[in-house]
Amino acid sequence: MKKFLNAFLLLAALVAALPGHAAELKRSTLIERLDTCEAILQDLQSSTKTAIPADIFRRAQGIVIVNQVQAGFLFGIKDGYAVAMVRRPNGKWSLPVFLRSGEASFGLQAGVKSINNVLLLMDETSTRLLLNSRFNFGAEAKAQAGIRTAEREAVSKHIVDGANVLVYTLQEGYYLGAAVKTGFMQPNEEANRLFYGTKHRTPELLFSDWVTPPEETRFLMDYVTRLSNQ
Repeated sequence: MKKFLNAFLLLAALVAALPGHAAELKRSTLIERLDTCEAILQDLQSSTKTAIPADIFRRAQGIVIVNQVQAGFLFGIKDGYAVAMVRRPNGKWSLPVFLRSGEASFGLQAGVKSINNVLLLMDETSTRLLLNSRFNFGAEAKAQAGIRTAEREAVSKHIVDGANVLVYTLQEGYYLGAAVKTGFMQPNEEANRLFYGTKHRTPELLFSDWVTPPEETRFLMDYVTRLSNQ
């Protein structure tokens, strides 16, 4: 019993340190999240071993950049945040919107690691999932690990027919697990309202021109535009 209690207290302490765990949300924190997500994408694209090929980026209809920390001892918690953008019919990319991102699991597992994912949404069906109150790309779309630039010449690796979400992952740390997992994402309307100073919600921010992009969004928007126009 004492061991179980100690494990629970350890996990509680780890959860308190996770990136999405905050008592009070501030606009400065959201700016840091945008900067972090841009850094994740730049890090991914900095090497051919991890980079998304230009031709795949050109076909992408949406992008979700996820920053998470996974921690667990028997009980597992994966908590963090994400930003998402979609390509509109005129070819321009939308404002970035803020998402919550998390996962809970139970099973044999131990450790802590950071997980940074970039998800490319390849069709309108997958981008529309962003409008749901809660969604799971693995369960509600056909997701698979994306081909890297270094693998572009490999004839043995192909995108599965019908895959509409391509996942590119960077991770650091140690985590050993054999667990049943249930992951989710959901719009963070509180964060969107605070950052943009508007009552417009995720659908309007993604699919309309009703909100002028703040200066702090320009770096990420411009970078995604450059990558998709290569």
